[in-house]
Amino acid sequence: MAASDDELPEVARIAADLIRIDTSNFGGGDARGEREAAEYVGAYLAGLGLDCVYYEPIERRTNVMARVPGRDASKPALVVHGHLDVVPAMAEEWSVDPFAGVIKDGMLWGRGAVDMKNMDAMILTSVADLLRAGEQPERDLVLAFFADEENGGVEGSALVVREHPEWFDGATEAISEVGGYSIPIAGKRAYLLQVGEKALLWIRLVAHGRAGHGSRLHPENAVTRLAEAVAALGRTQWPVRLTDTTRALLSGLADLSGIDADDPDALASAAGPAEAFLRSTFRTTTNPTLLSAGYKHNVIPARAEALIDVRVLPGAEDDVLAQIQQIVGDDIEIEMVVRDIGMETPFTGDLVEAMVGSLARHDPGVPVIPYLLGAGTDNKALSTLGITGYGFAPLRLPDDLDFTGMFHGVDERVPVDSLVFGQRVLTDLLRTY
Repeated sequence: MAASDDELPEVARIAADLIRIDTSNFGGGDARGEREAAEYVGAYLAGLGLDCVYYEPIERRTNVMARVPGRDASKPALVVHGHLDVVPAMAEEWSVDPFAGVIKDGMLWGRGAVDMKNMDAMILTSVADLLRAGEQPERDLVLAFFADEENGGVEGSALVVREHPEWFDGATEAISEVGGYSIPIAGKRAYLLQVGEKALLWIRLVAHGRAGHGSRLHPENAVTRLAEAVAALGRTQWPVRLTDTTRALLSGLADLSGIDADDPDALASAAGPAEAFLRSTFRTTTNPTLLSAGYKHNVIPARAEALIDVRVLPGAEDDVLAQIQQIVGDDIEIEMVVRDIGMETPFTGDLVEAMVGSLARHDPGVPVIPYLLGAGTDNKALSTLGITGYGFAPLRLPDDLDFTGMFHGVDERVPVDSLVFGQRVLTDLLRTY
């Protein structure tokens, strides 16, 4: 049964409002709604008595920031950030309107419910919890909401940190998306805290041939050459390569599951719906995502191209690119579209202890395990300013919900109760750290 907005906790209402602002980012500068979303966020923060700063380096690609004074000015500031854009949604594939912010079955449905308007709403309402109660956070908070994260941040956070580094004066650490959520492990619950990210390499494969009539014998066909290269790369099984973080993850999985195995994939299978998400963190991934060639059925084109989403363990970028060239062959050109760094931070320190402590106060006795994100966040851009970023969007989730599978997926949804839990944990962290 659907619930009306008036019956919802504020965090769910805010998340639903943001979902209803279509901020689809198609890449290559083709985006919508980011200004409207930033203005919504700015109006909410202004209603809390905060001064907002907007930065729109490209028309309608809007970023917004506000600073919340803390109790202890001697402590470094903490950046709490989110992005306002989402990947597009093909409405015909969904069981609900992806931009209607539907509430049903105790869940909020829509594009951004998982990635990451849920966290945006948690940030806003957690700050509201403190300020409405007449409290201050322990330290200054820099609240930043970026455009263009779903296109690698090249027209969002990357421009903000380059043109307005003063937004982040005094900050040394940051928290954002894709961490702090629960997973089931052999009938037990554990939380994953993100302490690193794989590097991002978005490449274009280009094949050249000779144009001609579609009816003729034609061995120099660019489409055929490209198809062979794409198939070879897409079917490549990259070897396991562990890091300090993934070794710690596997140790935690082994302890909780009781599985005694040297095979990382076998251990990941204990994580239920999160298995595929975790397995991608053990190795390079090279996934074809788009093909483009030709303009008419009976014309053989002279050029064909494909986009490949490559995610690489930190430090392996150049080696992987060389291997990709060997796989696709020397007659295939590789063009770099977006390249961004990988990161890995030890699972230690005051902020890590504070995040673990906040979860423990709201879900006592449940372990927290570090992991390396197979994707990327705007923490990459902040790292260029020396700011160490973590993924901490705390959610206590049902064991049977394939949460990680809904990132960029169909029928994206999050339980309302999970949002309320996350808001409470995040408020606790901002109050005490």
